[in-house]
Amino acid sequence: MLVCKKLVFTLFDVFFVKGLRVMLLRLPRFSMMALMAVYVLIQSGCMPGQSRIYAPSISASSAGQEAMEMYDANKDGKISGAELDKVPALISGLVPLNSSKEKGITAADITARIEKWQESKIGRMAFSCTITRKGKPLAGAEVKFVPEKFLGSKMPVCTGTTSDLGYVSVSEPVEGPDDPKGIPPGYYRIEITKAGENIPAKYNTQTIFGIEIAPDRQDTGGLIFDIK
Repeated sequence: MLVCKKLVFTLFDVFFVKGLRVMLLRLPRFSMMALMAVYVLIQSGCMPGQSRIYAPSISASSAGQEAMEMYDANKDGKISGAELDKVPALISGLVPLNSSKEKGITAADITARIEKWQESKIGRMAFSCTITRKGKPLAGAEVKFVPEKFLGSKMPVCTGTTSDLGYVSVSEPVEGPDDPKGIPPGYYRIEITKAGENIPAKYNTQTIFGIEIAPDRQDTGGLIFDIK
């Protein structure tokens, strides 16, 4: 079973991240549905013999209120416009809300999104992306997904190192080789550094990159983050 688990993760990394989505779509409908079903079981920790992977505990209502206190500078009940520039993960989070920077995001919106993650029962999601510099792969870069502070203290920092092609699989710390890698659903700041290379602060300590990791966010697969 552990071998199968690793195989399925490999298949989905290849199909969804390395540009071979068409190969999955050409599988017979039954085969594709079967793979998807197994993938969901693995992500939720429901495979036979595998302990469920639980997401870190987050108070949805408290997180929404805390986000307002931190970023709603003009106290109009929403984070919008220039306020959102300080929390790029929430810019990513506008997509499932069908909102915009002008309309912004409210405490109720954030609470509803967190409750949506929690309803999925998924504790950890496989996630990969590509890091480039001026359009070329950036090898050996350290990538951190830092959870937004308003999510509370139990969310882990997730990390990864880019390959020669700039590809990186990001994960929270795992307990061993049989513990599947991945990221808990959440809002994350993306910080990119590389030893011996001067990468501007807007890509790390003052990052402009952020993302919402969520089970219903298929649009975040295979992203490329380009630094100048």
